[in-house]
Amino acid sequence: MKINMKKWMYNIIHSTEIKALPVMTYPGLDLTGRTIKEVICNGEFQYECMKALSEKYPSIASVTVMDLSVEAEAFGSPVKYAENEVPSVTAKIVENLAAIQALRVPRVGEGRTSVYIQAAGLSAEKITGRPTFGGTIGPFSLAGRLLDMTEIMVGLMLEPEMVHALLEKCTEFLIKYARAFKDAGANGIIIAEPASGLLSPANCTEFSSDYIKRIVDAVQDDYFMVILHNCGNTKNLVPSLLSTGAAGLHFGNAVDMRDIMPQIPWGRVAFGNIDPAGTFKNGSVAEMKEKTWELLQHTANYKNFVLSSGCDVPPGTPVENIEAFYDTLSEFNTNELESAG
Repeated sequence: MKINMKKWMYNIIHSTEIKALPVMTYPGLDLTGRTIKEVICNGEFQYECMKALSEKYPSIASVTVMDLSVEAEAFGSPVKYAENEVPSVTAKIVENLAAIQALRVPRVGEGRTSVYIQAAGLSAEKITGRPTFGGTIGPFSLAGRLLDMTEIMVGLMLEPEMVHALLEKCTEFLIKYARAFKDAGANGIIIAEPASGLLSPANCTEFSSDYIKRIVDAVQDDYFMVILHNCGNTKNLVPSLLSTGAAGLHFGNAVDMRDIMPQIPWGRVAFGNIDPAGTFKNGSVAEMKEKTWELLQHTANYKNFVLSSGCDVPPGTPVENIEAFYDTLSEFNTNELESAG
């Protein structure tokens, strides 16, 4: 469904209520009876999870699974699968400049990339009333999987030209992948770039944000929005993240949103940041209510804030905690409206 995403953001910012968009697809497994392996390997099954969640919860958007192994696998990385475990890259596939120069950039559709494009396309077509976001990895995080994170961190200092050569190939593919989501009818993408949270502000700009800006410039327009996710310690990286031009920034629970929101300019939207593992999955209902209420109080003065999880909500998250998240938001909004009245 075609949606003007600038108007969508405008409506968020000017709403009398705080909205919610948790990064949440795996909890749809319990609603559909699917396994993790089924939904990461079959676009229709993944769409079923997205549809079931859209019918049960008032999120302002539907999102595909945040799977940080998909793009690396398309490049040739080995990936570990299990029926009920999130897939993970198990080994690097390049180790020097020569290997990087010889590395083939895959076509969109190779590996499981077609699964996610199909899921996003089905969602955009059949889930009405809210936009659909596809999920992609960021260039630095992808490069870290292809080269190994320890190796890439050393490479920043000793062989920056090697790292840039790899980032060029990663970005080339990610631009094509983002365009494929757009062509499939998705209303935007969430770029997950957690590895850049390890970098200094200058290195974050040079080795991550400058490359993400190229993706943003290639696809973002009135009808397609880019949200940049970073669940690292981003307190001092916000100016770099803003330099990408992404219309939305999504923050993990490693930071306090009270440190983040004053840095977000009007017209850009910030999302965050209830702990997905510690609170959503492993916390009690009382803890979920307490943490959500506290976050809403801390951000109440910022109209460009959207309540979210700090990262992808894990499989096995209790439905009671998800419902407590939304119930607390509803109660907070009601209180705010009554106070204003």
